[in-house]
Amino acid sequence: MAKDYYGILGVGRDASDDDIKRAYRKLARQYHPDVNPDGEAQEKFKDINAAYEVLSDDRKRQIVDLGGDPLAPGGGGAGPGGPGDAGPFVGFQDIMDAFFGGAAGAGGGRGPRPRTRPGADAILRLELDLPETAFGVEAPITVDTAVLCTTCSGAGTAAGTHPVTCEACGGRGEVQSVQRTFLGQVVSARPCTACQGYGTTIPDPCPTCAGDGRVRTRRSLTVKIPAGVEDGMRIRLAQQGEVGPGGGTAGDLYVEIHERPHDVFSRKGDDLHCRVAVPMTTAALGTRLTIKTLDSEEPVDVKPGTQPGSMLRLRARGVPHLRGTGRGDLYVHLDVRTPTKLDADQEQMLRDFAHTRGEEVAELTKQGGFFSRMRDAFNGHA
Repeated sequence: MAKDYYGILGVGRDASDDDIKRAYRKLARQYHPDVNPDGEAQEKFKDINAAYEVLSDDRKRQIVDLGGDPLAPGGGGAGPGGPGDAGPFVGFQDIMDAFFGGAAGAGGGRGPRPRTRPGADAILRLELDLPETAFGVEAPITVDTAVLCTTCSGAGTAAGTHPVTCEACGGRGEVQSVQRTFLGQVVSARPCTACQGYGTTIPDPCPTCAGDGRVRTRRSLTVKIPAGVEDGMRIRLAQQGEVGPGGGTAGDLYVEIHERPHDVFSRKGDDLHCRVAVPMTTAALGTRLTIKTLDSEEPVDVKPGTQPGSMLRLRARGVPHLRGTGRGDLYVHLDVRTPTKLDADQEQMLRDFAHTRGEEVAELTKQGGFFSRMRDAFNGHA
């Protein structure tokens, strides 16, 4: 008898995907072995996971709605016939395969799987300093991927041998069976277990790669990093990824750039920012500073009367543009420092200076914009 997966999760047959997900999460938290170590709770947790696996899959849920059990052997047929039984009914999995692409239909097979298949892409993290990302660099990298087996050149067979046709499926890569169902006669097909669907077997596999046509090895490469790359960008090296099974075409290798924080500069796009501390007296009197950029030293004039938070802009002293010509800018933020400790003479000098400027008492300045001024006008303030 098929399990009541809806009952296990406590939802109705018309439950939406969100309803099923919420019910699963609630029960999983309640019966998880880390929370509830009781033996019965663990069995309940397994049933909950199985129910969610079935009801969250549209195809498996349709089998349940038809009265079958997709997790039962042979697809959970509703009739008495078990797997391989050619009785009046077969498993619902076989029926669904026949109508949703899993069967061979009226005798036409899908053919054997190719042994040679394209390889997967690979990704490698590369950490660089700001000058390297700004101006580019040729960086050595080490890659651990699958490469072509040089012993068999990807064939997977030992020297002097070849794959042979599978005796179980006759080279088709699948086996078929004809069964009667309440929908009529159904021809179902399954991948051949003797050859895993390839249609051929390798009696004498290559001793180096064990028949896979590829081996894992560590390689050293050099990647050219263009000037102007940013943190998180990826550089593609064509066909430097994983070689596919059977010596298939290699995938691509993606080198992901991670820029280390700089001690002085912070980066926003192609612009650079830095902070320079300026004494209060220097800000008041003005001076000339020498700023060391990424690749040069630039004179910067601090005008007399410079206020805290002022910013100076050095054009084209930032990071080169990745696409096109030119560079970003360098912004120098000035931190005007007020002395925190004064001796008696220094304090008296500042008091005398404040007296000459009439600055003994701090003044409150009006703040705000248009609406603040309108409010003051209505209240009779100047």
